[in-house]
Amino acid sequence: MSTFQAPKGTYDLIPPDSAKYLAVRDAIAAPLKNSGYGYIETPGFENVELFSRGVGESTDIVSKEMYAFETKGGDKLALRPEGTASVLRAALEANLHKAGNLPVKLWYSGSYYRYERPQKGRYRHFSQVGAEAIGAEDPALDAELIILADQAYRSLGLRQFRILLNSLGDKECRPVYRDALQSFLRGLELDEDTRRRIEINPLRILDDKRQEVQKQLVGAPMLRDYLCDACKAYHEEVRELLTAAGVEYEDDEKLVRGLDYYTRTTFEFVHDGLGSQSAVGGGGRYDGLSEMIGGPALPSVGWALGVDRTVLALEAEAIELELPATTSVFAVPLGEEARRVLFGVVTELRRAGVAADFSYGGKGLKGAMKSANRSGARYTIVAGERDLAEGVIQLKDMESGEQSPVALADAVTAIRERLA
Repeated sequence: MSTFQAPKGTYDLIPPDSAKYLAVRDAIAAPLKNSGYGYIETPGFENVELFSRGVGESTDIVSKEMYAFETKGGDKLALRPEGTASVLRAALEANLHKAGNLPVKLWYSGSYYRYERPQKGRYRHFSQVGAEAIGAEDPALDAELIILADQAYRSLGLRQFRILLNSLGDKECRPVYRDALQSFLRGLELDEDTRRRIEINPLRILDDKRQEVQKQLVGAPMLRDYLCDACKAYHEEVRELLTAAGVEYEDDEKLVRGLDYYTRTTFEFVHDGLGSQSAVGGGGRYDGLSEMIGGPALPSVGWALGVDRTVLALEAEAIELELPATTSVFAVPLGEEARRVLFGVVTELRRAGVAADFSYGGKGLKGAMKSANRSGARYTIVAGERDLAEGVIQLKDMESGEQSPVALADAVTAIRERLA
């Protein structure tokens, strides 16, 4: 037993479960790679102001959940709690928006950190795959990203998820709604923390999960009644494009999401098999974020999908992914000469694209065959002094148990043909 354990609220990804996480990441990324999105990777920590300005001082993420610290040099940094602000910062710093090809389409994958009460589906360290389309205001972009996320989930076999959709308006119509909502909320019986939120970000109260709060929100003014004509037309086009693409969604007038930077389109993917932590991903349009962090006006839209939550959704639907075998061929040498020769065969197999492993540590035949069984290999190659003298190796089919000699010189070709 080690002296140390993973910090509370975190987890280690270890084989064989880690293969499932890699497959989920690949499945989410696949439609993005096929749609003009290039990969970007940003540091695990950033200037704390990037998040307090962009995500919002009033959000739980910034006020309660962000891991912030000061370096020995006096820099105030924070472990990234989300990906959008970092990606936009990197795009601006690299002047990607000046290359003349807008929108800039980027996708990313990595770990994020929030100090939350650990529970199933909610960790202090979690993994996401995200996508951002920077520098264009077009309902087709919003629809594209939702369609690509839907495509990714369906490619994994998921069916029991729902897409919630709403519009948060823009800088023209949302302030009018904000005033109306504040007036309504001030008349409710709310705790002090929630009353403070009325003055800072009243829309977040609509997303409060507490029953005692939700009961009082009956009759609250709805943003749809305050949308300007431009926002109504924009949202309707997003809806029409999704419908035309055969993507089902549900209008959710109370959908707000937890970040201050969202405008107009906002959406969430939820899975009802996950209990209280039902959101598996989400995103929306953030037309003012670039200006918030000191950049030019760059209307943008994006999403992030939780790898951890997606794996839980797969388990909830009892979906077993077809994962590639980690080992297709396992080599068992009998003697020093065979050890040298078979190691060379394994090296050639790997160069030929065949997943191959080797019996290390000088095990005897019995122990080595146990390792071969545990590896899950389809074939085992065995060779001793007599085999080498005859210029052959023994190829054993681990499913049927049949064993036959194969010419050493043709071993790689013969094995590839059988695997094919």
